[in-house]
Amino acid sequence: MPAPIRLRELIRTIRTARTQAEEREMIQKECAAIRSSFREEDNTYRCRNVAKLLYMHMLGYPAHFGQLECLKLIASQKFTDKRIGYLGAMLLLDERQDVHLLMTNCIKNDLNHSTQYVQGLALCTLGCMGSSEMCRDLAGEVEKLLKTSNSYLRKKAALCAVHVIRKVPELMEMFLPATKNLLNEKNHGVLHTSVVLLTEMCERSPDMLAHFRKLVPQLVRILKNLIMSGYSPEHDVSGISDPFLQVRILRLLRILGRNDDDSSEAMNDILAQVATNTETSKNVGNAILYETVLTIMDIKSESGLRVLAINILGRFLLNNDKNIRYVALTSLLKTVQTDHNAVQRHRSTIVDCLKDLDVSIKRRAMELSFALVNGNNVRGMMKELLYFLDSCEPEFKADCASGIFLAAEKYAPSKRWHIDTIMRVLTTAGSYVRDDAVPNLIQLITNSVEMHAYTVQRLYKAILGDYSQQPLVQVASWCIGEYGDLLVSGQCEEEEPIQVTEDEVLDILESVLISNMSASVTRGYALTAIMKLSTRFTCTVNRIKKVVSIYGSSIDVELQQRAVEYNALFKKYDHMRPALLERMPVMEKVTTNGPTEIVQTNGETETPVQESKPPHSGLQPGSQANDLLDLLGGNDITPVIPTAPTSKPASAGGELLDLLGDLNLTGIPSITAYNKNGLKIDFSFERSNTNPSVTVITIQASNSTELDMTDFVFQAAVPKTFQLQLLSPSSSVIPAFNSGTITQVIKVLNPQKQQLRMRIKLTYNHKGSAMQDLAEVNNFPPQSWQ
Repeated sequence: MPAPIRLRELIRTIRTARTQAEEREMIQKECAAIRSSFREEDNTYRCRNVAKLLYMHMLGYPAHFGQLECLKLIASQKFTDKRIGYLGAMLLLDERQDVHLLMTNCIKNDLNHSTQYVQGLALCTLGCMGSSEMCRDLAGEVEKLLKTSNSYLRKKAALCAVHVIRKVPELMEMFLPATKNLLNEKNHGVLHTSVVLLTEMCERSPDMLAHFRKLVPQLVRILKNLIMSGYSPEHDVSGISDPFLQVRILRLLRILGRNDDDSSEAMNDILAQVATNTETSKNVGNAILYETVLTIMDIKSESGLRVLAINILGRFLLNNDKNIRYVALTSLLKTVQTDHNAVQRHRSTIVDCLKDLDVSIKRRAMELSFALVNGNNVRGMMKELLYFLDSCEPEFKADCASGIFLAAEKYAPSKRWHIDTIMRVLTTAGSYVRDDAVPNLIQLITNSVEMHAYTVQRLYKAILGDYSQQPLVQVASWCIGEYGDLLVSGQCEEEEPIQVTEDEVLDILESVLISNMSASVTRGYALTAIMKLSTRFTCTVNRIKKVVSIYGSSIDVELQQRAVEYNALFKKYDHMRPALLERMPVMEKVTTNGPTEIVQTNGETETPVQESKPPHSGLQPGSQANDLLDLLGGNDITPVIPTAPTSKPASAGGELLDLLGDLNLTGIPSITAYNKNGLKIDFSFERSNTNPSVTVITIQASNSTELDMTDFVFQAAVPKTFQLQLLSPSSSVIPAFNSGTITQVIKVLNPQKQQLRMRIKLTYNHKGSAMQDLAEVNNFPPQSWQ
């Protein structure tokens, strides 16, 4: 049988292939020849065949049939065979395959071999793919090699010990005596791997962490020698002495100094030296400075040192390298909560990053800009962020608009500025705002009594001929319906009033009704606004009646129902119309244990009813219902409610409560829908007796971490066979240490009684970082949907 071709010839042949099919044909032909050679137990060319097989494995072709041949090469006495055999074992074997256990004895023999290079091969292989069983069997040999005087073997044994600890943490104490003298080694390779080993042990065991804190002065001395040492060609990288070792030592110092005053004090001076003496013209120096900054911010360092670290990040923002700018923004975002004033000094540079072409940098800069907003700079920052909102890509607009809403609500210098800012957002990115933007703006406008005329005039001019921004049109329709009389009278004092007639106002609202861009909800707002104007206007009541009657036969069921009810109000209850359509009172946001924010239903924002204590035993349900009826205006309204002939006469209140639908409080087991990173979401369920197809889900979000979770937003989606309504949450902040919860109500209509499935999206800020996660909820109890 002719000798097989060499590896170099195989590579040259494969590279001549012009198509994938031609390459595949060459590989298959060579694999067939290799298989034949393996079957004939050809020891002469086994090493060459396995080498070719590894090359084909690197190209992505199957090479599993060479696993046993690798074991045969490992058992060979030739170093060249062992080298290829161990390389093949690392590439073709892993702990999921039982074949790897067959090489345990070979590795043990080679760890005790007389040649250091054979021992090194065995250490590399064990450290790469050793299973927990292999690590238990061979840990003793690794520990012996860790104590040897041979630097070549000690550095490999240290890395192998890291792998053993990761696989079998309980063996950690075995290596403790061997670590005593590791940091006294002069060889940088041994020092590097020793620091890696110490880092691994400290991260995995609090006891080890406490034990190794006494090594801080020694680590500081090593780092100082690296900084102050002269040029060493063996370790120099771009003019810096062994930056890899410096980075590893800084990471270990960060772990040792965390939450420890004495250790932090011991390393303050060396961190300041590194931060001031490291050259920043090359990327190597920037890597060391970045690790230094992370260490300073993570330990209990002095305030001056923290300011120095933030100034380094500020210099990073001016770097031409996009990766360095991104790293700086991410780090500043994590530290802005603890060192707000120091980060504020770099505000202009951060705002300039909003104009960067890189989308990742732009997003980090946007998040950091919102974190820097406060009462002193809100006008300037909002101006920059509104400009960014106007020019940014569509994927940024939703988050940017939401951030502007929250910042404006928290730091608004005046109500007029607040209203102008929200309107600017709705005009610029109305299609991207969250669902609660409309009721929140309506609540703000309602409470700003002195701004009603100014607001309705601004909104009227904003929607003239442009109905593309649906949230803006909804708010404008609501305001025109509420304050149309102020618009027509021209009472605006804040800016020059415009002359508008009643017919022009109705023309706008009718245009909204017939516009192709108007959603069903927007048309509901417009029709309700037209109905309200029947009590604000005097000369156009007949026209309003005509419009309302036309939509009594609309194909949109929602519009049709409204129109029919409004027609009935005109014909049968005209004496009640002024009271029912009178101006909305001032609204208050109510924060309780339940979702009691502004309630928006069917195009109108209603006054929320505060939770009260359980009624006195003498208080009948009827009196509660009458209190609800009082909200309609006038205590003299007596509802006419038919009763069944066989039932006892019931009070109006009792029947009204029946109409609202008693909730079936029978026990449906609660579930935990999400539990990750300290955030826990629980679902509890109720069923409606009047409509069994409706499931009411109350979510409770709790936070077990040590810091509050802010700007919490819960979103949910269900398949198309379901209908979902998500009410406003009780708050946007989840307190730390499980000291409070956020609640929110979800109503799910399931007419076909199918098994309930839901996808949820959670976004919040925690420890200065924006968090986002998706989850599937498929474990709903059958009682909640059957």
